[in-house]
Amino acid sequence: MRFRRVLFAAVSTVVLLIASTTAATAATRSYRNYVALGDSYTSGPLIPLPRLVPLFCGKSTQNYPSMLAAALRVRSFTDISCGGADTGDMTERQSVTLGSNPPQFSALRANTDLVTVGIGGNDYGVFGTLVGTCPSLRASDPTGNPCQDRFTVGGVDTIKAKIAETGKRVERVLAGIHARSPRADVLVIGYPRIAPESGYCPKILPFAEGDYAWLNDVERALNSAIEKAVAADGNSSFVDTFGPSAGHDACAPNGAAWINGQHTKLLAAAAYHPYRTGMAGVTGVVLRHLR
Repeated sequence: MRFRRVLFAAVSTVVLLIASTTAATAATRSYRNYVALGDSYTSGPLIPLPRLVPLFCGKSTQNYPSMLAAALRVRSFTDISCGGADTGDMTERQSVTLGSNPPQFSALRANTDLVTVGIGGNDYGVFGTLVGTCPSLRASDPTGNPCQDRFTVGGVDTIKAKIAETGKRVERVLAGIHARSPRADVLVIGYPRIAPESGYCPKILPFAEGDYAWLNDVERALNSAIEKAVAADGNSSFVDTFGPSAGHDACAPNGAAWINGQHTKLLAAAAYHPYRTGMAGVTGVVLRHLR
């Protein structure tokens, strides 16, 4: 009798596992033609192996669009993302070293049924300004917030003010995608966490201690502006990666970091950019969103 109960329990467990797997598969829409748009947090500079055309877009075959395309088994996949891109590069050719990247909208077709876009961090030079300025200010006030002070004028945070304008640009990007690919599901991918919620790692992330909290606030503001643009658009969806990347910031130990710190690492990641682990993490977040 006891054997029968054990056997019944084992069979029931297998049936439940098969049912749950089938349900999860059924809940994921099948896509045929996928186009990925975005900047370097999409393209994945220095993550092996690179796509060679154009070489200096820093586009990896192991970025999240490539992983997502493989997981979804799409028939057609075009990754036109490029490092340094901003919203203007959706409709304009982007100059890169030894060449150029076509306008990213040129990859969109009427039969495109999935689009991911990760854009906004380079508009008004926000990311470049932060990583280009903040580390050099740390020595002047290691426990303070000298970078935040530098960009606060008359009580106004000028970085966050620029980010508010970025949201309007993202709205226009979404309208342009819908006009070219009206049947596509459009996923707008947010930016993952760079700084930890608490603690410091100045050898990896050389910001003053008080600027860690400000960097998090700037990222939240950017993601919020993008999410509001998605809400205003009404025909796309926002995929939050900031929340899910908690514990995977640049300071995270033992290979848990999704984001590299200040030192460029050949065959791993550009400075302040995602590792392959980060791309895999974002892929998982997007797949959970789809399911």
